[in-house]
Amino acid sequence: MIEQKCIEKGLRMTEQRRVIARVLSGASDHPDAEELHRRASSVDPNISLATVYRTVKLFEDSGIIERHDFRDGRSRYEEAPQEHHDHLIDVKSGRVIEFHSEEIEKLQTEIARRLGYRLVDHRLELYGVPLDEER
Repeated sequence: MIEQKCIEKGLRMTEQRRVIARVLSGASDHPDAEELHRRASSVDPNISLATVYRTVKLFEDSGIIERHDFRDGRSRYEEAPQEHHDHLIDVKSGRVIEFHSEEIEKLQTEIARRLGYRLVDHRLELYGVPLDEER
């Protein structure tokens, strides 16, 4: 839970930060700042878009959330995952599907090793369209 992670990291939690943290924790998608603002302001109408931007920057800098840019011109956010996962983005709808593949993980590690590196981090984003919409 984002709110608890903030407390553990010693961040000062204003009521507006708590609302934004709860909205992010409850998100099953990867909302952008405008969507976070819409959701948070339905809980507290006094939350400004600027407050949302400052708060997500603070949470990101603290390693509590991750920012993603899925080529749609918007930064989207999710709670920093406990376990690694990758993303498949539907380019037509913008839907983001999280997945994990041991095969891909092993292949990436092997490619880095073959090129003389030890993999320390990576991000994989796949972009596609549904098979039934190809034609």
